[in-house]
Amino acid sequence: MTDKLKPLREQIDAIDAQILDLLSRRARLAQEVGHVKAETQAPVFRPEREAQVLRGVAERNPGPMGDGEVQTIFREIMSACRSLEKRVTVAYLGPVGTFTEQAVYQQFGSAVEGMPCATIDEVFRAAEAGTADFGVVPIENSSEGPVNRTLDLLMQTSLIISGEVAINIHHSLMTRSGTMDGVGAICAHAQALAQCQAWLKQHYPHIERRAVASNAEAARLAAGDGAVAAIAGELAGQQYSLGVVQAHIQDDPHNRTRFAVIGQLQTTPSGEDQTSLVLAVPNKAGAVYQLLAPLARHGVSMTRFESRPARMGSWEYYFYVDIEGHAQDAAVALALAELKSNAAFFKVLGSYPASL
Repeated sequence: MTDKLKPLREQIDAIDAQILDLLSRRARLAQEVGHVKAETQAPVFRPEREAQVLRGVAERNPGPMGDGEVQTIFREIMSACRSLEKRVTVAYLGPVGTFTEQAVYQQFGSAVEGMPCATIDEVFRAAEAGTADFGVVPIENSSEGPVNRTLDLLMQTSLIISGEVAINIHHSLMTRSGTMDGVGAICAHAQALAQCQAWLKQHYPHIERRAVASNAEAARLAAGDGAVAAIAGELAGQQYSLGVVQAHIQDDPHNRTRFAVIGQLQTTPSGEDQTSLVLAVPNKAGAVYQLLAPLARHGVSMTRFESRPARMGSWEYYFYVDIEGHAQDAAVALALAELKSNAAFFKVLGSYPASL
């Protein structure tokens, strides 16, 4: 076996040397790009450019590695090269080990400064104050629907959505010992408890369920108390050295959460974009239909429609709408102009690359 492996390993070593040389050349070019950007005060992170690169490598991928694996490698290459220009700071809903932190790395790669925040409000404040370059917040779950606090803050803030990340949510039941011996309470974020309620009812119907600030906080509590079990993700379990009692306990095997990247950056078209809006209509018959008619007239597809009470005691609503395309696209621009003229309230939350 050694005789057969030796020439293969020599070939791998030679290729690795070539890869390292090419990475160094790419990094030097990234430094030159950084100098040009510094002269014009251009932003370091361009999500539309990175989205184009990742889509391009997937289209050109000859295998045998899958597209996702190739994109992960290139995302980390871009992240490392970007950090030579400036290390981007990203605020997120913490503590360390949350799914939101996982979304940060999926969007930006690992060469960033993460800033865990206790609440969604704090993430917005950090990005608004410039303490963080960007923030990442949960916006929607496939099982439990919209994250209402995020929607409310998006309407109030001056920040812009500059990207989105969608990740699979796999919940595991974990304890310090890796067993349920002596466990008297199962802790998790309220949404995680809701996403696992059928499984919990079937397997541990008599154990108290306790909602806490986050799944990572549940993991921290379980690490310090053998009588507490946590529902959390793999990242939190590793962070707090917990043993897995049962993996993938979410009721929906296709459970996904969508996250918004918020900041001051307005992106240009990437070729596959999405635009998010907040609208309100006069309180009259057929108002919503009339408001949205321009989308159909200009051939713009609507991918999401959510309503939130206006919270003014008058039974009026704001509508959160996602449409395909960028605000600078000709058809989208025409549709938005009509929407704005017909709406009682109109706000573009951002145009950004659609998640990969």
